Amino acid sequence: MTHASPPDLAVLHAVRVTGMAGDAAVSRRAGIDQDTASELLQDFEAYGWVTHAEFGGTGGWTLTERGRDEDTRRLREELDRAGARSAVEQAHKEFEILNGRLVKACTDWQLRPTAGARLASNDHSDPQWDGRVLDELTSIGGELVRLNGALAGVLTRFGGYDERFGAALARARAGEGQWVTGVGVASCHAVWMELHEDLLSTLEIPRG
Repeated sequence: MTHASPPDLAVLHAVRVTGMAGDAAVSRRAGIDQDTASELLQDFEAYGWVTHAEFGGTGGWTLTERGRDEDTRRLREELDRAGARSAVEQAHKEFEILNGRLVKACTDWQLRPTAGARLASNDHSDPQWDGRVLDELTSIGGELVRLNGALAGVLTRFGGYDERFGAALARARAGEGQWVTGVGVASCHAVWMELHEDLLSTLEIPRG
């Protein structure tokens, strides 16, 4: 039976996996109404768990060290309570294999080596090159559906990564190339990085 996170953990963890996000984005990511999310965020700010930051012309909530420690503690308790540790560990092993393919695909989307420039930017003038990248992302997306289904089967908060990845890929295939590796949108790469952070934080694995 799948375990659903309580609203306070859902909101706190949404801030963690997004890195920095406003009330509306946290609400969507946590899957709860914005009024509840906003009220919880104000409480978390009072507790010293989140702070509102401005960076590069954008702003949003981000976790403090105290907030990260609190999130980690709650994730550990939830993982044990749900009896989901072995399932998440197995999913992480499978994710790491796919991660190498995803990183290469994103690199190939950004770079297209030439005879005189190994790190030449991909100007997207070669439809065969881009097509191979999109086909690889499609294959990865298919694997993600299965992996994400196993995760969501034990912890509800893992649900939706495959759908968001698929939606970004569909937009990329429709000609909106920024949806592969773009920043500031829920691109394939951005969704993948959120899932990576979700897995690492759940299992208390340091990044890198």
